[in-house]
Amino acid sequence: MAHLLGAEALHLEYPTRIIFDSVTIGVDEGQRIGIVGRNGDGKSTLLRLLAGRMEPDAGRVTRRGGVLLGMLDQADELPDDLVVSHAIVGDRPEHEWAGDMRVRDVIEGLVAGIPWSARLGDLSGGQRRRVALAALLVGDWDVIFLDEPTNHLDVEGIAWLAQHLKRRWSANAGALVVVTHDRWFLDEICTDTWEVHDRLIEPFEGGYAAYILQRVERDRMAAASEAKRQNLMRKELAWLRRGAPARTSKPKFRMDAAYELIENEPPPRDTVSLASMAMQRLGKDVVDLEGVTVTYPDAQNGGDKTVLKNVTWLVAPGERTGILGVNGAGKSTLLGLVSGTVRPTTGRVKRGKTIKVATLTQQLAELEDIWEERVSDVLGRQKSSYVAGGKEMTPTQLLERVGFQSAQLSTRVKELSGGQKRRLQLLLIILDEPNVLILDEPTNDLDTDMLAAIEDLLDSYAGTLLVVSHDRYLIERVTDQQYAVIGGNFVHLPRGVEQYLELRSGQLAAAAKAPKSGSSGQSAAGAGLKGAELRNAQKEFAAAGRKIEKLQAQVEAVHLEMAEHDQSDYSGLGALSGQLRELDEQLSTVETRWLELSELLG
Repeated sequence: MAHLLGAEALHLEYPTRIIFDSVTIGVDEGQRIGIVGRNGDGKSTLLRLLAGRMEPDAGRVTRRGGVLLGMLDQADELPDDLVVSHAIVGDRPEHEWAGDMRVRDVIEGLVAGIPWSARLGDLSGGQRRRVALAALLVGDWDVIFLDEPTNHLDVEGIAWLAQHLKRRWSANAGALVVVTHDRWFLDEICTDTWEVHDRLIEPFEGGYAAYILQRVERDRMAAASEAKRQNLMRKELAWLRRGAPARTSKPKFRMDAAYELIENEPPPRDTVSLASMAMQRLGKDVVDLEGVTVTYPDAQNGGDKTVLKNVTWLVAPGERTGILGVNGAGKSTLLGLVSGTVRPTTGRVKRGKTIKVATLTQQLAELEDIWEERVSDVLGRQKSSYVAGGKEMTPTQLLERVGFQSAQLSTRVKELSGGQKRRLQLLLIILDEPNVLILDEPTNDLDTDMLAAIEDLLDSYAGTLLVVSHDRYLIERVTDQQYAVIGGNFVHLPRGVEQYLELRSGQLAAAAKAPKSGSSGQSAAGAGLKGAELRNAQKEFAAAGRKIEKLQAQVEAVHLEMAEHDQSDYSGLGALSGQLRELDEQLSTVETRWLELSELLG
């Protein structure tokens, strides 16, 4: 492979510490490189050095003649008075850029919902980020550098970006270097992984899963000098091996020694014990949403806007559910019904008498009252010990478990980094011992090591866990089932994120084909049905809704039976599990048809 650019004996230091010391690294054609490492160790700095936006104190960066490099920085560099169209396609006439397949694909994939003539100063931070990414991707580059490109993208946007980058060049052409904490994204696109740590850059072959494999092997050969960190990586590797074997089949190196380390590693969660503990803490009743509809006044268009339609959801003790949906779909409204901050327009919300709900929000409001206090003082007011993962631990030990060092105990809360504040916020919520925990985009400001540490902490949480996140890896890792809010409907996803993306693709295709609303006031989709055809569709829609309610009740009954069943009766539990899978498959089929009819009837 031809060499495109590289660094030779790079040295960079700040007044307080050395970032890189004699680093030599190169990027070749065909490489798709993911950069991982702890926050603050120099990942973004490395990108800026290689891109020529920053000069090293010693050493040099070289680039082959004629190589074109484009970069998406974390900083927003676009002027406020620029309009979206000019930011993306510049002065090119419409017939020219509209005839370019790449430009059309980027516009449709990233900015389809953003007004073409809007000023950037009038857009949200997430919209501006999408515009900046689109402006980069419409260009013709030999090498692309991306610094946290998945920030502000939902699950669909991240999946689109991965596919775009995989198709962008032929296998042995172009190069990509990306800094991201999105582990699914790293696995999907990367041929190589660079870990930035301790003033150096350590290269690994393959994506995130392959990197974890090699890192465990590296730690084993280094005589386990970092025992706590290695144990956490073993747990991560065990989950990857069980849950996504295809990810670990790509590396060409021999990993027998690494697999020996996890031969007797238990699953990440003791599901039976956690369910039993959750039942003791919560009883049988948590929160039941029965036929709930939520509408809000629509000031822009007049009348009311329906956010959720006839939702039935019986939240079980110990349930671990991930919730997907585009921004504005109604996920926060749904969680508000569970927490009690939102009231239904119609329908019923029944709440268990013993529930104690806590929500990790995207803001840091929970820390405002302790902003000026030292971390040690905050922990000093907590109970002296807690049980986590079957072990009794002090609050300080739990804090160390999520990556804090003893020296940071004397730091004031306001002086912590963004990631440290986020981890402290979650830990304080867990120390308050809620039995229903809601996480709303919990991965902000966390690197891959800290995400693994947080997931390890959540593995021992014995309560009901509800997670909203665009981080596909996190959703699959910490939850046992997934649902989606689509078109106001609450849809079960037995096949997880892949099924969600298929449903969304079908919904968007149906919307694109649907005729516009006529003067009769009928919906655009329903306008095509008349007479007996319309009545039959309406009947089938109503019947499907009743069938969904019946199947959901049956699923809930089996969950309760499993929780109360003799846990030593493996045969009986296996039969119940088979029954549950069959019900889930039936429910998925009926919900898919119900969603199709919902789109058809409007």
